[in-house]
Amino acid sequence: MVSGARQRKRPGRGEGVIADLRDIALRSAPALLLVILGEFVLPRRQSVWSITLIRALGECGVEAVAARKAIQRTAERGTISDTRHGRKVRWSLTESGERILTLGADRVLTFTGESREWDGNWLILNTTVPESQRNLRYHLRTRLTWAGLGSPAPGSWITPHVDRAAEVAEIITDLGLTETSMSYIGRFGPVGDERRTAQRAWDLDDLEHHYVEFMEQFRSARAADEAEAFRYQVELVQAYRRFPYLDPALPAELTSGAWIGVEAADLFRRKRAEWSKPADGYWERLCAETDQP
Repeated sequence: MVSGARQRKRPGRGEGVIADLRDIALRSAPALLLVILGEFVLPRRQSVWSITLIRALGECGVEAVAARKAIQRTAERGTISDTRHGRKVRWSLTESGERILTLGADRVLTFTGESREWDGNWLILNTTVPESQRNLRYHLRTRLTWAGLGSPAPGSWITPHVDRAAEVAEIITDLGLTETSMSYIGRFGPVGDERRTAQRAWDLDDLEHHYVEFMEQFRSARAADEAEAFRYQVELVQAYRRFPYLDPALPAELTSGAWIGVEAADLFRRKRAEWSKPADGYWERLCAETDQP
């Protein structure tokens, strides 16, 4: 595994935007499997043997028992489906799995860390959840944060990315909050300051701290062979893929200087490009070695 930065405790709102979504960000076997499926299975539209996925996860430090559980868990979620060949199993992405992984890949690979063009409009959501429904409040906060929205005040959520209106509407509908919610798109009026509102809405200090750790972890990493390139690429994508969802990618008008997310996005693209060819070579060799009924 690429050596990470030393853990540091920093002040922030609650536990910070990343810590609040720890289950999604964890370097768990199911999370690594999703990266492998998205990076190597999805582009080839191929089916693969269980042993192929188990060995690929093993290269990333996952033991066989945990790998099998990750495969089963991913199947139970409807991401992959099996075809049996005697006692052996081949796995293929389901239609839902392809759609989810494709959308995720598009968001991650096109993310630049900034909004180069902004027309000044905001998407604003007002929603109310009773204090007694703590579980619902948690799911609302998690999903809206994961959609890139920030909350400058209780019950209020904002983003300069108005194209996410449909995504926000789907979240509200899924959680059964349509009766107590409203959204609208528009510019700031004469009351309030946009930059200060953005500072209240997003814990950018906490996000910057995690960007620093990401860059320290991968900036100097060099792969010695194809297997190591494969492992590094999987770890790189897993470590980075949360940022395009949590980073609001604010327009320059709302920031006070260069944003580290732009530098991190550039590092991600360069390292992925550096490791992609040898990692593909490892994957093709692994598939050939395990391609037997």
